[in-house]
Amino acid sequence: MKRAFMCAFQGIIEVLRKERNFRIMLVCLVIVLAAGFFCKLSNIEWAAVLICCGGVLSLELANTALEAVVNLVTGEYRELARKAKDTAAGASLVFAAFSAVTGLVIFIPHILMSFKIK
Repeated sequence: MKRAFMCAFQGIIEVLRKERNFRIMLVCLVIVLAAGFFCKLSNIEWAAVLICCGGVLSLELANTALEAVVNLVTGEYRELARKAKDTAAGASLVFAAFSAVTGLVIFIPHILMSFKIK
């Protein structure tokens, strides 16, 4: 079991080192967490934010894994390979977009309240 965790962490570190989008998402995660503490989110708001953040990062890891497998299977251009890669990237994008909307729904009222705008 320890080996399984080590392999998982090694995969995360590999993606962190080589994938710019994943690093950008981690920077966004830090900003969102800081904003959450600043806005004093409720427990349910924290749950929604953390589920969104975890989902976005997880889908990006899965997308990277799928791209690696497709590249391993074929080094040449194939329409099905392109479709698989684009669809996985699309899944990541859809979850990120819905997470951004969720973030706006949660954070905008807190921001407006902090400026006493109603």
